[in-house]
Amino acid sequence: MNWLLVALGAAVGAPLRYLTDRAVQSRHDSVFPWGTFTVNVVGSFVLGLLTGVTSAQAQLLLGTGLCGALTTYSTFSYETLKLYEGGARGYAVLNAGGSLAAGLAAVWLGTAVAGPP
Repeated sequence: MNWLLVALGAAVGAPLRYLTDRAVQSRHDSVFPWGTFTVNVVGSFVLGLLTGVTSAQAQLLLGTGLCGALTTYSTFSYETLKLYEGGARGYAVLNAGGSLAAGLAAVWLGTAVAGPP
């Protein structure tokens, strides 16, 4: 049953990631990967919010499934490498550092909003 919860969450998270990435990126005329940055920060915030959720099933559905499919470390890594190789080294450093800082801030904010478990 646990794997089904993860699969259901991922079935929503993966298309949501794709659609959000495309929608955000289409609004920016820049080589910076704003779509991936956005889904990773939003996913970090949602994971922070979930710290107040004590249900193991909700954690599997929303945390592992939805957020796991919504966020993307592999795309972040690939896009950062491509920025660097393409000569946009400043953007590569900004993407790496900014993603880490924004992700940590988002998860912290999510836990603060959620309050004590």
